[in-house]
Amino acid sequence: MATNNLLVELFVEELPPKALKKLGDSFAGTLLEQLKAQGLASDASKLTAFASPRRLAAHVTAVAAQAPDKSVSQKLMPVSVGLDASGQATPALLKKLQSLGADASVVPQLKRAVDGKAEALFYESNVKGATLAEGLQKALHEAIAKLPIPKVMTYQLADGWTDVKFVRPAHRLVALHGASVVPVRALGLSASNMTTGHRFEAQTPTFAIHDADSYAQQMREQGAVIASFAERRADIERQLKEAAQRVGGGARPVHDEALLDEVTALVERPNVLTCSFEPEFLTVPQECLILTMKANQKYFPLLDAHGKLTNRFLVVSNIRPQDPSAVIGGNERVVRPRLADAKFFFDQDRKKTLESRVPGLAKVVYHNKLGTQGERTERVRAIAKVIGAQLGDDHLAHEADIAARLAKADLLTDMVGEFPELQGIMGGYYARHDKLGNEIAAAIEDHYRPRFAGDELPRNRLGLVVALADKLETLAGLFAIGQLPTGDKDPFALRRHALGIVRMLMEKDLPLELGALVTEALGLFPQAQPGTAEQLTDFIYERLAGLLREQGYSAQEVEAVLALRPQRLGDVLKRLAAVRAFAALPEAPALAAANKRIGNILKKAERADAHVNERLLKEDAEKALHAATQKIAPQARAQFESGDYTGSLQTLAALRGPVDAFFDDVMVNAEEMDLRLNRLGLLATLHQAMNRVADLARLAQ
Repeated sequence: MATNNLLVELFVEELPPKALKKLGDSFAGTLLEQLKAQGLASDASKLTAFASPRRLAAHVTAVAAQAPDKSVSQKLMPVSVGLDASGQATPALLKKLQSLGADASVVPQLKRAVDGKAEALFYESNVKGATLAEGLQKALHEAIAKLPIPKVMTYQLADGWTDVKFVRPAHRLVALHGASVVPVRALGLSASNMTTGHRFEAQTPTFAIHDADSYAQQMREQGAVIASFAERRADIERQLKEAAQRVGGGARPVHDEALLDEVTALVERPNVLTCSFEPEFLTVPQECLILTMKANQKYFPLLDAHGKLTNRFLVVSNIRPQDPSAVIGGNERVVRPRLADAKFFFDQDRKKTLESRVPGLAKVVYHNKLGTQGERTERVRAIAKVIGAQLGDDHLAHEADIAARLAKADLLTDMVGEFPELQGIMGGYYARHDKLGNEIAAAIEDHYRPRFAGDELPRNRLGLVVALADKLETLAGLFAIGQLPTGDKDPFALRRHALGIVRMLMEKDLPLELGALVTEALGLFPQAQPGTAEQLTDFIYERLAGLLREQGYSAQEVEAVLALRPQRLGDVLKRLAAVRAFAALPEAPALAAANKRIGNILKKAERADAHVNERLLKEDAEKALHAATQKIAPQARAQFESGDYTGSLQTLAALRGPVDAFFDDVMVNAEEMDLRLNRLGLLATLHQAMNRVADLARLAQ
């Protein structure tokens, strides 16, 4: 069947920039999905999505004018219901056929087939394929209905009576199959080939799209619009790089993917311009200036070759005047008050010390069930002192207490009040201004780290102590009052906090036991119910398991190691390496299977102490296994205790022969109770020796 390319465009008022990319991908993707479902497009059809501030569009190749007819088999009812004893159609069957546009004449052609436990009647018919107009109408309806709209608007059509609900008011609908308009409707609009380009720079206010394939070129040439989100984004990236090179001195724009996406969603014809501000503002911490330029103005600050902020910044304009001086001057005037505000906040904040702000935390509510930020600070201090003492000495514990006491004080500063994203960072600056030293300043600045996946960990040990204490307090408090994450909802970012604890303990190989940390933190919350410690510990291990799988370890390897709940998370990677090396040994499958068998036997046993009476060893195979265990287990244990996990498991591999012989020749559940208990004791001893590094049974297929 002949095909042609299809173009659909929905022209609307300015779409929400942070949602534009998702809206564009959803609109185009659902259109193609629905067209394929109706047989109008195929797997060979290629999709191109377009999304600009004022349009959502899709170009689909190889779309048929009409879907091919198809044979449909429809279940009617059980044979016992549709046919009487003489094989004649019952009234129920005739009524069903009538609803399908058929009559009694088709009864002899009905197909019989077993459906579940009974035989059923099936009606086979040819269904005429949908026309493109019919199919596109359905696809368009689905594409609009499934848009991930952040907030729906309600507006009236031109008749003054009809209400429409959509993300923004829609004004035009284009639907072209080749050069022919497809007669569909949506949002009160009828399809045509007319569209609108750039607000100011299009050649004409409206123009006709010649055919589906000319859309992108016409939009660029006649409409002054780069309709493709991806192309527009790449063009902005190129212009930013070129503008920075013209500034010279190794200048580069601040890298921010989210900002680049947002700016791409704000302009249809990007034009990057270079602006500047007074160098005196550079006395303000660069994080403050960068944030105000990015968050409030959507500018790209320029850094020098050393990563220091310069007094130049890049603006992505939506127009291309011959003389851009007015646009540049306007943006420079706009940014100046923002920078002046940041300088004022910084100057005012430094008039008070962090220490003087601490009492004010008692007036700031943290959580209605967990008290104030002042009470929270005291809990963090208590945890930090314990961790500091375990990791170092009295000096580290004392320093950790100071840093924890001051860590939240910057919440009461003007700068953090204006820019909450700077909490911690500003505390570090103000601590240096208060001459508290670089160690404490860095700990205050870093105690929120890691803030996101892949973020850097705190720089020094003091920062690690306070960061661990802060995250443990958060997790323990919210678990104590039952505020756990559910599904994809995690309003307090508890998963991120748990992952941060895991990364610090594991990557820094800290000599701290997870269970003890959880117990210490929960001890500060009288609200905690019995079982909360286990619940929180499991939650942290789940985050660890997910992280390890992301790093390429198999589910079996991870389960084998974490089944033993290792308390020192710094050991986990070494245990995993040992398990991987053990699994590569020829003895591994048999030992893993035997270990699983031993575990099942011991679970069913009423009692099985890891103790063996040599006088009760009767069979040669059990004597041999006991002798091998007595020889090999101490060596494997010594290797385990010295941290040589790989060597420990490889030493245990020598037990394969005696273990196989034991299960071949020895009846564990002997009738004599003393023999049975002795053999169970032998297996318990063996099980204990084999499962110090990991639960090897988890490796069994």
